[in-house]
Amino acid sequence: MLCIDDLSGLDPHYAPVEYLVREAAQQWERDEAMALRRAVFCIEQGIFARDDRDAIDGHARLLVAMSCNGGMPEQVVGTVRIHRGEAPGEWWGSRLAVHPAFRSQGHLGATLIRLAVSRANALGCDAFFAQVQMQNVPLFQKLGWKMLDESAIHGRPHARMQAGLAFYPPCHDPVSGFVTRAKVLS
Repeated sequence: MLCIDDLSGLDPHYAPVEYLVREAAQQWERDEAMALRRAVFCIEQGIFARDDRDAIDGHARLLVAMSCNGGMPEQVVGTVRIHRGEAPGEWWGSRLAVHPAFRSQGHLGATLIRLAVSRANALGCDAFFAQVQMQNVPLFQKLGWKMLDESAIHGRPHARMQAGLAFYPPCHDPVSGFVTRAKVLS
C-alpha cells in the first residue's frame, strides 16, 4: 500500500496501464480505501486530527479506484463513498480522495464521480449532491454538475453541488464497474 508521507516505494519508471473503478468487493480494498482517506484528509489536508470516519461510513457504499498489474487489481489509489440522504430519492457523495502520485493518471477522480452517480442512479436516485472543496468545482462543472450554494465545512470553503443525472446512466453492476486507461506520456 502507498503512503502519502512515504512515496519512496514507487518505481519512477513504472506506471499502471489501466485502473479498475468499482464498488469495494473485498476487505483489503476497504482497508486500503480507509487508509487512503486518512492519508489525504488527515495527513495531507489536515482536516481531521486522527481519522475521518463518521456515522455515514456505517451505511455508505464504498467505491475504489485500483491500479492494475497484468489486469489484476493491485492497490487502491482512489476512493469515494455514496449514501442515501434524508429525503426519498436523495443521494450524496463524499470523501473523494485520490493518492497524489495518481492524480494526473487515468482521470481517476472523474471516473470515481461518474461511477458514484451512475451507481446511485441505478439504486433509485432522483437527486445526487456533494459538498465539494472549492478548488474541485471546475472538475465537477465539466462533468455536468451545477453549484447550488457556498459554505464553510471543517473551516474550508465548499460548494454544495448537484449532479445532472442525465449525464450518468445507471450502473447496475457495481463490482465490474469501469476501466480507465492511464494517460499516455509523450
